[in-house]
Amino acid sequence: MINLGLFIIRLVVGLLFVGHGAQKLFGWFGGYGLKGTGGWFDSIGIKPGVTMALFAGLAELIGGVLFTLGLLTPLAGIMIAGTMVMTIVKVHGANGIWSTSNGYEYNLTLLAVSIGIALSGPGRYSVDAFLF
Repeated sequence: MINLGLFIIRLVVGLLFVGHGAQKLFGWFGGYGLKGTGGWFDSIGIKPGVTMALFAGLAELIGGVLFTLGLLTPLAGIMIAGTMVMTIVKVHGANGIWSTSNGYEYNLTLLAVSIGIALSGPGRYSVDAFLF
């Protein structure tokens, strides 16, 4: 049952990150694409905005795909964790922990999940288990 649980966690969290990356990169799922996200990044001091939006979008998209598949899981976890650390530091940290105040509660949860899976392994139902 543990392996099924790890698979469900990877599937949900990984696919959500694929979606977030697609929002930044392509404007899908209600996102603003590189230009819009880049402009917002510039406005909050993450410069150069479009370049940093590209890096963030790629980290979320590629990290999400890898995390979902359980492929190179430690790398995937680091990619996801890195975007969450930046989100906490640059966007939500000043608002406190609770998401009801636009805080970092959700981001901290995703950070813990990504690091936890990266450290514990992706489980039996993963490409890593098949390859390694």
